[in-house]
Amino acid sequence: MLVLLPPSEGKAASVAGTPVELGSLSLPGLTTARAAVLDALVELCSGDRERAREVLGLSQGLRGEVERDAGLRTAGALPAGEVYTGVLFDNLGLAKLDEAAYALAERSLLVFSGLWGAVRIGDRIPPYRCSMGVKLPPLGALGAYWRSATAEVLPEVADGLVLDLRSSAYAAAWKPAGEVAARTATVRVLQEREVAGELKRSVVSHFNKATKGRLVRDLLAAGLEPGSPGELVEALTGLGYRVEVSARGTARKPWQLDVVVTEIH
Repeated sequence: MLVLLPPSEGKAASVAGTPVELGSLSLPGLTTARAAVLDALVELCSGDRERAREVLGLSQGLRGEVERDAGLRTAGALPAGEVYTGVLFDNLGLAKLDEAAYALAERSLLVFSGLWGAVRIGDRIPPYRCSMGVKLPPLGALGAYWRSATAEVLPEVADGLVLDLRSSAYAAAWKPAGEVAARTATVRVLQEREVAGELKRSVVSHFNKATKGRLVRDLLAAGLEPGSPGELVEALTGLGYRVEVSARGTARKPWQLDVVVTEIH
């Protein structure tokens, strides 16, 4: 099982310590591309800070993130599972998993990143700010930039089920194809409620992330590693989720699953 996650905009606070070592990160086939993005980001943020803020799409209140990015080469690194914060990761609760569940998380979870391409939760990286939607001089749009590198590397680690929980911006960096697409499942969270005597469904946003974090946590805590989208449906149903198949996978498109909730929290 391989679970593809988006990062969080929010990151842990910077710490003192050993800087990132690109050669030590998982998926070594991405090392050259990672070095190029890191160089470009540090160069951008070491120059005109206002221009860098605009390129990164940051508000005035976040302009301090530019200075942090300028120092990424010497900043202290943390396990990626500790760097990423936010709704999905709060509900995933990596720090609360037992030893066996955390070991499963280490080999199953892959977090996509505008700066690093994709990392395992045990990879040590510094907190940063660089979304996949950024057009980073001179590399251009990062979603498109990463696509060629990930196309070479990720199919090699995408064994069995691929559970794709990424947002659209991060999904652009790698799109499973061929037989990998046929065993990939995406998840949409729908809220069902009664309106004027009729049951209505709507897509949730903030709580979409919370639900996805919880369902991954529940799979890990139960020690479940479904090998196919069909087995995933059975596993989530057994964990108490209401899951419906809205589309079966093909060589061009992944499976599409709906997780239906009546309450959002």
